[in-house]
Amino acid sequence: MILLDTHVLVWSVSDESKLGERTRAVIDGAWSRNEVAVSAITFWEVALLQNKGRLDLQEDIDSWRTSLLDDGLHELPVDGQIGIQSVELNDLHGDPADRIIVATALNGHQLVTADSRILAWSGPLDTLDSRS
Repeated sequence: MILLDTHVLVWSVSDESKLGERTRAVIDGAWSRNEVAVSAITFWEVALLQNKGRLDLQEDIDSWRTSLLDDGLHELPVDGQIGIQSVELNDLHGDPADRIIVATALNGHQLVTADSRILAWSGPLDTLDSRS
């Protein structure tokens, strides 16, 4: 299963040109196999961005989320183990949402992201640079 970072989810559903051709093909293929997921924290991040006026979904966040889930997107929960694991990620920058997303990905998922700080992290994370 691939796990989309928050910005990659937004880019993928808005046909954003920031996604690379290879990444777009990987996401489309995984979506057709019902193998695309996000951390539950992603919807919190999107709601914050919309609330601050930094993102315009053209619909309310609840409807947007429901539509994505109905289309086959998996929402992976943030549980106590993910929370603990996120704190124990040595040398990863301090953004709590990113740490939760990375901890979620470490449970057997490839993280698709353009975040250079995550991509440069030396930990055991399987990543795909979404710009490729």
